[in-house]
Amino acid sequence: MLTTRFTELFGVEHPIAQGGMQWVGRAELVAAVANAGALGFLTALTQPTPEDLVKEIARTRELTDKPFGVNLTILPSINPPPYDEYRQAVIDSGVKIVETAGFNPQAHLPAFADAGIKVIHKCTSVRHAVKAQSIGVDAISIDGFECAGHPGEDDIPGLVLIPAAADQITIPMLASGGFGDARGLVAALALGADGINMGTRFLCTQESPVHARVKEQLIANTERDTELIFRPLRNTARVASNEISRKVVEILDNGGEFPDVRDLVAGARGRKVFDDGDLDAGIWSAGMVQGIIGDVPTVAELVDRIVTEAADLINSRLATVTASARTVS
Repeated sequence: MLTTRFTELFGVEHPIAQGGMQWVGRAELVAAVANAGALGFLTALTQPTPEDLVKEIARTRELTDKPFGVNLTILPSINPPPYDEYRQAVIDSGVKIVETAGFNPQAHLPAFADAGIKVIHKCTSVRHAVKAQSIGVDAISIDGFECAGHPGEDDIPGLVLIPAAADQITIPMLASGGFGDARGLVAALALGADGINMGTRFLCTQESPVHARVKEQLIANTERDTELIFRPLRNTARVASNEISRKVVEILDNGGEFPDVRDLVAGARGRKVFDDGDLDAGIWSAGMVQGIIGDVPTVAELVDRIVTEAADLINSRLATVTASARTVS
């Protein structure tokens, strides 16, 4: 067993989290992650209303008696969802862990703190991590450039971003972006993190509520098969490379504006990919980690494989390297 500040703070067995994923973070996956001893997050805005979120939390509790959380992503929108009502749904349901992402979560922290809820905030830069720590979040998830979704605009990969953040952060920190196996977990711990956050790797599991063709495509793809959309708009998102994402990149690179791609990137189209397996129906998030994904295990098999192989790496391979170094010296 690998015990870190993350496992101790959040009461889980393994230093692994399944972050919020739109259309994917539902009861079946989250409960499977929790039952495997890791920390799973329901995605609040996947649920059409706060009332639906309450029902999904209850459904998750029917499937697990272990800790799990809710992701609340706060993003700019012409017609923003009722964030305060989603927050209250989390509080009223008795959930004790929240992952926030996107905009500064400061307005929500007092209510979460009053309810005894611990907050992990996802950041894409050291400066944002430092700010989040200063306003009182309980932990940080630092998201490298390799990640699916929004990597920010600095383009700093995890190999640099994680230790740079670790030098300035004193609260527990997860490493996010590019993690999918035991090697990544060991590397993250060596770089100063207290665990790893995985999205795309959990997307490609048996309990993941997406069409089998999506999982098959993740296995077929390499680390090069993603696109960075919205770069000219400074709202970069990493998604799977397909007919739609390539078209979005072309339109914006040629001077187009958001209204020119609005219909192409509509959330309903992305959901169709996951529900129906039409891989070119819309854009869908996938990280560079797809280049090291080779199967569709159960969540329990995946988590057990990662922690077992990580312990073996630490106790055998790295111990051998250390012993060899002592012999040479």
